[in-house]
Amino acid sequence: MKLRIVSKVLALLAAIISFSMLWPLWWAYVDGSRDFVPILQSIGCGLVSAAVLFCIGRRTAYDDLGIKEAFAVVSLSWILASVIGGLPYLFNGTVPTFTDAFFEAMSGFTTTGASVLTDIESNPRGILFWRDLTHWLGGMGIIVLSLAILPFLGVGGMQLYKAEVPGPIPEKLTPRVQQTALLLWGVYVILSAMETGFLMLGGMNLFESLTHTFGTMATGGFSPLNSSIGQYNSPYFDWVIITFMFLAGANFALHYFVLRGKFGTWWRDEEFRFYSWVILFSIATVTAFLVFSGTYDNIMDSIRYAAFQVVSITTTTGYVTADYEQWPFYAQYLLLALMFIGGCAGSTGGGIKNLRIMVLIRHVKAELYRLLHPRSVVQVKVGGNVVGKEVIGSVTAFFILYIGLFAIFTLVMAGLGLDVISALASVAATLGNIGPGLGIVGPVKNYATVPLFGKWVLSLCMLLGRLEIYTVIMLMLPGTWRR
Repeated sequence: MKLRIVSKVLALLAAIISFSMLWPLWWAYVDGSRDFVPILQSIGCGLVSAAVLFCIGRRTAYDDLGIKEAFAVVSLSWILASVIGGLPYLFNGTVPTFTDAFFEAMSGFTTTGASVLTDIESNPRGILFWRDLTHWLGGMGIIVLSLAILPFLGVGGMQLYKAEVPGPIPEKLTPRVQQTALLLWGVYVILSAMETGFLMLGGMNLFESLTHTFGTMATGGFSPLNSSIGQYNSPYFDWVIITFMFLAGANFALHYFVLRGKFGTWWRDEEFRFYSWVILFSIATVTAFLVFSGTYDNIMDSIRYAAFQVVSITTTTGYVTADYEQWPFYAQYLLLALMFIGGCAGSTGGGIKNLRIMVLIRHVKAELYRLLHPRSVVQVKVGGNVVGKEVIGSVTAFFILYIGLFAIFTLVMAGLGLDVISALASVAATLGNIGPGLGIVGPVKNYATVPLFGKWVLSLCMLLGRLEIYTVIMLMLPGTWRR
């Protein structure tokens, strides 16, 4: 591996993250709050890091970026972003240790939304704005943003794009990867602006509208309020956010075509239909259990709370408006199952992805049919296209890896003293980039009480989940580091 070119690209990414802190710095300046100096110090540290990394790789050319270097850049960029991004929390005294600062930043950039903050509203707006901005930057992807604004990365850009974009088959809207990155970010910005406008129309101020939009469109879940969206107790805000969470959990390539006037694109896409039916079925059954158990006074409240929690968990956003640990057991365990499914390929959502679930179901169905008809030729199709054996193998391997890592990390968390439910839910919620789980990490609790080592384990889960395992695993193989 050519480490100097890796260092040179990481320098650019460190600079992008550092300059992004100018937004929260402006909020701190306007408020005249105590976080102005800590954020300024963080920018300085980030730029110094960028300068050092650039000096290490200054003699290399961007053309030297190959597949090994791409995997290294993508994985290390998210770690570097979390180190730099955690500095404002540490310098401001928002958290007591570097571990907590790194955890909060990793949770932000990977759009997990798992927090160690016990009193969110006690923090100044600059810190809270940065906390949600990390969601928005990480939602569409740090690398995709870099490809959109740094055209000279184009030579190795496709390798970077493949290593970061979620889904079994990274989708290109145009032959040029830089143009694809620009279009995806353009759709992301348009939908973000639309949600901000709708929230402000309902009476939410600019700061809260922006921060909640960042958390929604990135399917992140950080909120500047202690009780998240539930603090408003507003049906209007709930349904606006439900709508945009649903859109954020779908493939952004579909939104691009819809914005160009091809309105039938959504429903013609098989994954989108599957994703929609999963959500509708879950909302319907959860609502039924809430009504029959008398959890809420009327059916409209049952539908609203069921819809919000189901869409939030399925899209791996993690916003909450209700303590679902008080719901019937069916609802709790259905939400736990939805954590594994996640959003669509090409969305900002986490989890295994609906497309992979579809391929696995159809592969199993094909194998069962082949057992009954040994001489038949059965093909797995999605969207009318035959899914190749390589893709089926990749999807199967990913599923096995995902469940295997879930089991291993659950054992680790249980070994650290967490009860079974908390251990299961904490790993499911971080590996799926969701945030709230069950037990000590439930919807009205947080990750502050998780042991120190456990926070590093869960930070690794967040990274594995956001980069879909393979990219991170590649760094652990000896062959990756050989020249």
